[in-house]
Parts: sequence; C-alpha cells; structure tokens
Amino acid sequence: MVAVMGIVGTLASILLVATYQYTLPLIEANRAEFLESAIFDVLPGTVKKQTFTAGEDGVLIPLEDDKALVQKYYAGYDAEGKLVGVAAEAEGQGFQDKIRLLYGYSPECECIVGMKVLETKETPGLGDKIEKDEDFRSVFLSLDVKLDQSGQKLQNPITLIKPGTPREPWEIVAITGATVSSKAVTTIINTSASEVVPLIQKNLAVLQQTGGATTAGK
Repeated sequence: MVAVMGIVGTLASILLVATYQYTLPLIEANRAEFLESAIFDVLPGTVKKQTFTAGEDGVLIPLEDDKALVQKYYAGYDAEGKLVGVAAEAEGQGFQDKIRLLYGYSPECECIVGMKVLETKETPGLGDKIEKDEDFRSVFLSLDVKLDQSGQKLQNPITLIKPGTPREPWEIVAITGATVSSKAVTTIINTSASEVVPLIQKNLAVLQQTGGATTAGK
C-alpha cells in the first residue's frame, strides 16, 4: 500500500509540474494581452504606445524589451504622435489578497483619466465591485492629482469618503458593502501617484519628443 501511494504521489507530482510548464506560457501571454488592452482603455484616444523605465538619474528611457523585470511606464500617443498620457501599474494589499491595477495619467488635465483592475481576489459580489461598479470607476475618469508648488508631492492626497458626502475632485467615494476594498484602491492609487506623477512631470519633454515610436494596435 505504501509503495502504491508513493507511485501515485510521484505520478501526480509529475503531472502537476507538466501541466504548470505547459500552461505558464499561455497564462503569461493572456496577461500580456490583457495589459496591452488595458493601456488603451485607461488612456482614451491612444493609438500608439511606447514603454519606458526610469534610469538611475530619474530620467525615463525607452524600453525595447517589455519582458525586463523593471518598473514600466506606458506612454500613449494619438495618431499625430501627441502625448495623450502615461499609464502605470500599481498594487497593494486588499481585503483578501493583493490588488493589482493600472491607471492612466493625463499631463494636460493633471488628473487620472482611467483605472482598470488587472488582478484581484476580492469577495465576489462585494469587494469585486471595485472593477464592476460603474459609479466607483467613473471617479477615475477625472481624479485630480495636481502637484503642489514644489512639484514633488500631490497638492491634495487622494482620500476616501463615505457615500453621500460632498465630493472634492481628489476624493473617491467608497462602495457600500466594500469599504475595505475601496480603501485599498484609494491607498494604492495615492501611494503610486505620489511617486509617478512627479516623475512624469519631470520627464514631460522626453515623453513628448518620443512621439510614440512603438505602434500597438488594439
């Protein structure tokens, strides 16, 4: 009996490893495709994109290999090569597990113009409303992230407010029944934008000159 159980366990392990190795490339390809689509979603008007990463001196440089394990920033351009905005990934702890999302920033309005949840394991019917609730998502179509006079931090930190409270342009209204998940998204966006927005503003000339060298159709 011990021998049989050992053989069964070994075969099961081999099968699991084989399945993982077979499905991993497919999973990674699907993730890459979803991310590509999300970039165009959070930067309305984008028809071309270029991926950047930050050098040691804080200057953004074009990244030709999207598989490189570095922080990436996705600049979107219109058909004439004008900078539409920059999309950035961010993640943080949610109620159940990590929440990973993508948001788009427009230098023209100095605001976030789109947000897409890339990965979440929040409670179905409650926490997962962060990606399904239209009222919640609509806040990210014009969320104020202007910088203060120093240009180093947000003029108004992004904060969460209760439903029914008068809203300021930099505030996010919590989802009823999903306050923890709403707060998690707020914290993730605020933390990321506090670092990303000053970096983008510092590199506007670099981003505008690039003109969308890399084309990606949607």
